[in-house]
Amino acid sequence: MNSSQDISRVTFIVMREMRAPLMAILIVYALAILGMVFIPGPELNGEVQYLSIFHAFYFMTYTATTTGFGEIPFVFSDAQRLWAIVCLYVSVVTWFYALGSIVRLFQNRYFLRAVEEWRFAKNVNRIAGPFYIVCGFGDTGSVLVRGMNEAGLRVIVIDQSEDRIQALKLRNYKTAVPGLCANASIPRYLLEAGVRSERCQAVVCITNNEEANLKISAIVRLLNPQTRIITMSKVDDFEETLSTLGGEVHIVDPFKTFARVLNASINNTAFYALNNWLVGDKGATLDSYIQPPLGGWIICGYGRMGLEANRVLTKNGIKTAVIDPHSRRKEEEIDTYVIGHVNAKTLSRAGIHEAVGLLAADADDGHNLGTLLNARCLNKNLFTIVRQNSHENEVAFSEANADMIMQPTLVTARKILLLLIAPLLKPFFRYLLAKKAGREEILKNLLVLLREKIGNQKPCLVTIDFNSEKSSAVIQALDEGEEVLLGHIISDPRNRDVELDLVPFVIKSCGKEIVLPAKDYKILEGDQLLFCGTSTSKYLLKSSINSEYTLYYLRTGQYKPMGYFMQWYERRFSKA
Repeated sequence: MNSSQDISRVTFIVMREMRAPLMAILIVYALAILGMVFIPGPELNGEVQYLSIFHAFYFMTYTATTTGFGEIPFVFSDAQRLWAIVCLYVSVVTWFYALGSIVRLFQNRYFLRAVEEWRFAKNVNRIAGPFYIVCGFGDTGSVLVRGMNEAGLRVIVIDQSEDRIQALKLRNYKTAVPGLCANASIPRYLLEAGVRSERCQAVVCITNNEEANLKISAIVRLLNPQTRIITMSKVDDFEETLSTLGGEVHIVDPFKTFARVLNASINNTAFYALNNWLVGDKGATLDSYIQPPLGGWIICGYGRMGLEANRVLTKNGIKTAVIDPHSRRKEEEIDTYVIGHVNAKTLSRAGIHEAVGLLAADADDGHNLGTLLNARCLNKNLFTIVRQNSHENEVAFSEANADMIMQPTLVTARKILLLLIAPLLKPFFRYLLAKKAGREEILKNLLVLLREKIGNQKPCLVTIDFNSEKSSAVIQALDEGEEVLLGHIISDPRNRDVELDLVPFVIKSCGKEIVLPAKDYKILEGDQLLFCGTSTSKYLLKSSINSEYTLYYLRTGQYKPMGYFMQWYERRFSKA
């Protein structure tokens, strides 16, 4: 539904609610004016005076609004004065009736809803470039929209909560984020958000309802078969259905994502440090290695997180004990299964005194914090991993001093953000984690290079598309038959002998990924580059690939004449 259809709905509601008041005003004015026109006035020079239609309308205008300018254009007769008294009282009552109708109109929730949708559709139509639709503005959506906005992506939000949409309007984003309070699983609202537009790059489904995410994904695929779909799902059955929708569909499961991170922290501490540093984890550095100890582990809470963590620990030969109030649902490789709530007794039965690690994976933050405190009273040397469900409890969890904190909303938001701004990061990680000879050495050298280039600054992941829209100077040079090397564009435009503070991670060319490409790589039109660097190097590189003069200097070491006179001068004297 476009903005013109929305304004039609607004107009219809206004006319429906104000029809009677407007008719009453028109009838009262018409009768009052006719009376003033036909009622005879005083005699002047032997002739009876009558008001013209214009003077009658003028008189009624200031009389009905109780302004009052006297008897104009001549002194009225008694009959005219009597009629004026009647008109005054009737018109004032009619105006109060009309004003009351206007107040009721602005209190009409259907009218307010129609106006809100019209404004939303109008704001969506004003977005000139590509945009993304985010369905759900809870903890995950809030973190994701903030990250997308800071990355320069235009976002449109749909959420059922009125309070969340009002909170969205109060956020100090760099660019405006249109928001609509609506059920995103209803196609009409997705259409208002622009799901069928060519500029819609992806739809992100991160509501708190798994079935709603599935329904939204299916509707989006029907409305726009070309757009990407990114959906949060924690249910295996739903994930199977989502994978068969067709097109580009990404399924984000925070617990499976955490399980992969946990596995990396056990087997590859360097990669774990790199991953946390890239996603911007609080306090993470390239030297902050954390490795869970091997030995007996206790898992408190055997939901989705506990299940995934148990699989990873068991896969690495670690014995586990589970404490959960529910009975064992299916066969898993668990050495000890204690049925009951977490307390000193159940912890002792699970072997807390001999355990080396504890995972508090309950869906309730209070239970997880209580578990952490109880366990430390019995074993102060435990390696602890705790699940934080609500972002509002961040202060309490930071004071808990757990070795690892898993926040599903944060994990989901970071994973989706990386899928949007750095889609080539996935093959890059796959390359680093491949169990092949020399990969550990490559990772170590990469960390050394990142320390040299970026150091303590915040890492910035940037994807560059080599096309006429986003790298015009490079495409112009290629069209002229010139070669543009990777080493050219990563040189500092202020001094081409110095490289920018960035590291190229991956180049995707002709459907193939080239990890850690060499400087002599020849860039082709349609290539896609992922690099990690500082914010300053990001802006300098984008300037280089979009300025023909800067790129000419980087390629040749010479300055290209810019003005007409200098170009003529160069041609004239270069021939001489």
